[in-house]
Amino acid sequence: MQKLNDLSRSPSPLDPDGTLIAVIELSLSSWLVAGIVPGVERQPLKKLAVDESALLKLLHRWRDEAAKAGHHIKRIAVAFEAGRDGFWLARWLRAHDIEVHVIHASSVAVSREHRRAKTDRLDTSLLKRSFLGWLRGERDHCKMVAIPTIKDEDAKRPNREHESLVGERSRIVNRMKAALIRLGIRGFNPKLKKAAGRLEDLRTPEGEPILPNMLAELRRDMERRQLINDQIRQIEDARLERIEQAPGDGPNAMVLLLARVIGVGIETAAMLVQEVLARNMRDRRAVARYAGLTGSPDESG
Repeated sequence: MQKLNDLSRSPSPLDPDGTLIAVIELSLSSWLVAGIVPGVERQPLKKLAVDESALLKLLHRWRDEAAKAGHHIKRIAVAFEAGRDGFWLARWLRAHDIEVHVIHASSVAVSREHRRAKTDRLDTSLLKRSFLGWLRGERDHCKMVAIPTIKDEDAKRPNREHESLVGERSRIVNRMKAALIRLGIRGFNPKLKKAAGRLEDLRTPEGEPILPNMLAELRRDMERRQLINDQIRQIEDARLERIEQAPGDGPNAMVLLLARVIGVGIETAAMLVQEVLARNMRDRRAVARYAGLTGSPDESG
């Protein structure tokens, strides 16, 4: 029996005569909308400005065209690939009674030819074929992404910002070490508290001090690193404050429970709760696949 959270195929049967199907190729400056309208022989294709109201009007116009052709539209199904725009458009369309699905971009099969034509028009044709197969309940056409609420997305921001800041801090330290090694200076640790005061005392193998431009660059890197450290500390303090204020809240209780495991800190526990346990995994094997403990069905070996 199909699982309720199985996004590899549509849970509802497809009625071709009563379903208006549309796919959207999203870009930064425009949207290309392609549709399959019952009773209309042509395959409509419309380029729109980035305007959700214009998109809704277009869908309603196509619905009226199907009605004039003698087809009563009971279902409007829209799909687009997950990308830069995120999920705001899906939430907005759902609020206006439009069925929306977000396609996992890497699940759409494309030509493996080294040189192949690629335009927005061809992309929408490929999305239509994949989405139509998904709506028919056939496997291996494409997979959908679960659409989170805006609160769920906001709850992930502290962990992701923390990860980004930690990576940026490491890049600054590595850049400083590389700059000093170019001068023949090794063994200097920029992460020490008194590192900024020791810069002027550093000497090259020739006994020369660091030249002014390089010294000014290193000082600016030190200031950036200190600013990032302060921001990381603010995120960690805010997380602890939220947990202390509502320790019995669902996610906070899970974080505290995981933090009792030896070797798991608050940061790791919060990441697991927001990024892993918040997902509606199909079964234990899906959890193991997400963690990399076992292979996925489309992997060989």
